[in-house]
Amino acid sequence: MQEWQIVLPEKKHKKKFFGNLLEEVIKPAICSHCTACAAICPVKGITAGDRPIDFPNWLKDCVDCGACVKVCPRWDYRPLGGVGSYIEMFSARSKRFLGQDGAMVTEFTATALEEGIVERAIFVARDEEWRTRTVSIIDPEQLKNRKITGTKYSFADVLPAVKEAVLDSKAVAFVGTPCMISALRKMQRSFRKFERVKLAIGLFCTENFYHSQLSEFLAKKGVAMKDVLKTDIKKGKFIVKKADGEITFPVKELDGIIPPGCKVCQDFSAVEADVSVGSVGSEAGFSTVLVRSDIAKRIADAIRARGYAEFRDASLEAVKKLCDYKVKIHPYPPKKEG
Repeated sequence: MQEWQIVLPEKKHKKKFFGNLLEEVIKPAICSHCTACAAICPVKGITAGDRPIDFPNWLKDCVDCGACVKVCPRWDYRPLGGVGSYIEMFSARSKRFLGQDGAMVTEFTATALEEGIVERAIFVARDEEWRTRTVSIIDPEQLKNRKITGTKYSFADVLPAVKEAVLDSKAVAFVGTPCMISALRKMQRSFRKFERVKLAIGLFCTENFYHSQLSEFLAKKGVAMKDVLKTDIKKGKFIVKKADGEITFPVKELDGIIPPGCKVCQDFSAVEADVSVGSVGSEAGFSTVLVRSDIAKRIADAIRARGYAEFRDASLEAVKKLCDYKVKIHPYPPKKEG
């Protein structure tokens, strides 16, 4: 049995620790659905998936260990934002892989595996209906599968998969949204095993969705998920590409299904990642890359040395604009209506 030893955080309510998480994070609707609590729960009672975080039998089954509170990025929440610190910034397109806007997430992962920096990487794949699942990448050839690469815009149980990976491997990479990256950093500070995550690739992010709600929304637009080839968000538009064309509509139309936890997040650029990647600040077909750590710099240098990507300048102002915009539209504490 794996044991997790931590210094217990202070309770704010006279309940078990999950009861505290319920009162401070879940009920106030600031939970980011990062799945860190589900990953770390020793009794595996916390559920995630395509529905809000829950622990149906917490009164009986919670062992009151405090791990869920310790790793939650929304406990004592202090929003992060801005571009963050970085070593270098550039725009690039992989010469080896196809993917979302330059495939540089794929390229960074493949190069990290080839350089021996990591042994495996956790990615989010999809099925024919765009339902998400996690996959473990140990061979760069796996990254040629287009159902593994590209943006899904739906929650996935990434951190539970990362936990399993660090128990089996000494050097792990994973790709996640800003809230997942922040959760990982708390996990690393609390549990030494998570120091085995050597590369955290953060995605530029405005919001994420529950697959069931996004699927239902698109169905009302006449779009069946099985017909979707690619989804994207650019310049305030949600773009759905199909074999017979594309459908575009304002992102604001999705406001009704944006999870409340996303509405208090101000971190667009994944400031705590080793490297952050997104399309903002680059021309079509290229990725903007913010290299933030020495490990990420080593990988970027290897990509250059091997001629694996085409490099150009990226627009810092464009990234700043989106960072500032996210802070503006996602105030915390939330503004009271009326």
